[in-house]
Amino acid sequence: MASPRTVTIVALSVALGLFFVFMGTIKLTPRLSKDAYNEMKRAYKSYVRALPILKKMGVSSILLRKSIGALEVACGIIMTLVPGRPKDVANFFLLLLVLAVLFFHQLVGDPLKRYAHALVFGILLTCRLLIARQPEEQPPEKRILLVNGDEQPLAHEAAPEKGKVKVS
Repeated sequence: MASPRTVTIVALSVALGLFFVFMGTIKLTPRLSKDAYNEMKRAYKSYVRALPILKKMGVSSILLRKSIGALEVACGIIMTLVPGRPKDVANFFLLLLVLAVLFFHQLVGDPLKRYAHALVFGILLTCRLLIARQPEEQPPEKRILLVNGDEQPLAHEAAPEKGKVKVS
């Protein structure tokens, strides 16, 4: 049976992955929701207006929106379908992306209700990354200590020495 840690990581990975695929798709195409797509277009125009350095670098609101949307879709697919370390890399990129989006919302002075979802999903991404990076505990009988290349049980698990009684 899978450990609670594994179940938690898989559940968070799938849920977060699907969310970011959905949100990225909304940024890329009006097929899912025309109103949400138009709202994204408007929001990204205000982000570029509020940060003139993007204009100077030649980054338009369309390029910014489509780049972020494509990154969300790609990382969301990896979080949902790809096993192993790539999930952690995708998680990290999405976390950076969420921080950038939170910065943009603060920059234009949006109220909390406009970016609360980004805050919540940023917290979930952080939790998933922290849980995934925790080392998995081995059962006590499998713990060993390497001494001069020889495997020995850990000191607190070793059998009592001859002539000594182990007191619990």
